[in-house]
Amino acid sequence: RVDLSALTGGKKVVIYGQTEITRDMMDAREAAGAKTIYEAQDVEISGFDTGKPVVRYSRDGKVHEVASDFIAGCDGFHGVCRASVAGSAITEYERVYPFGWIGLLADTPPASEELIYVNHERGFALCSMRSPTRSRVYVQCDLSDTVEQWPDTRIWDELKSRLDPATASALITGPSIEKSVAPLRSFVAEPMRFGSLFLAGDAAHIVPPTGAKGLNLAASDIHYLSAALIEFYRNGDDSGLDQYSSRALARVWKAERFSWWMTTLLHRLPETGDIGPKLQHAELAYLFESRAAQTALAENYVGLPY
Repeated sequence: RVDLSALTGGKKVVIYGQTEITRDMMDAREAAGAKTIYEAQDVEISGFDTGKPVVRYSRDGKVHEVASDFIAGCDGFHGVCRASVAGSAITEYERVYPFGWIGLLADTPPASEELIYVNHERGFALCSMRSPTRSRVYVQCDLSDTVEQWPDTRIWDELKSRLDPATASALITGPSIEKSVAPLRSFVAEPMRFGSLFLAGDAAHIVPPTGAKGLNLAASDIHYLSAALIEFYRNGDDSGLDQYSSRALARVWKAERFSWWMTTLLHRLPETGDIGPKLQHAELAYLFESRAAQTALAENYVGLPY
């Protein structure tokens, strides 16, 4: 057990599901009187490289345009913002891992009040939660696997086989309310600013979920970008905008490193052969025995400062 709070001066991890935080943020946006356009289609952006950015979209059979000073590209990995940047202006770094996660959400009590990470000869496993009555569990699977190949009983049985006997025997199983197979990748696009366009969150970077850093990185991007925009509109100071990409990327790469390390530490990696598990066990033994190593893990896991 790694005591995150004790090793980081009282910092803690908050389980805040993406569905819940999205709903809360949109409720807050509505309460603030901000306008949100739903069901927009054929979204395009232009003019960000000439200082006159425009967003075009179709809705209700009509084409609409929104002119602005800046565009925040927060539209995810498959969104239009990064895709609208000329290939010569952007550099992309990517590693796609040779496995996936099969995930199951169920209305069953979590296996533990804390997250359980498992390195097992059959592959990685994770016991997480969405609430005190809703569990989220994952097991490492083949990248080509489909949800249809993993009925609920197979997921629960595989999870039990990878857990320690005491946890496995106490595990409460139940029917899934959601299942999915997720590929894992590390991805970074540089830079994160193109004229009046600023990429943020998954539009600019992806981390494997092993380190639980995706939402945290999106929040830090917006911290830097919002502070820069406030300074620009209040004082006419654009230095924060100029520094946005370098500041955000400095933190992004640290989180990428940590997520890559967690992923390679806990998963079965086909390319490492017989030596891979031996190196993993040595690394885990060092982690269990060294407070300094645990502190480094804890500092990164709770989130580096920004």
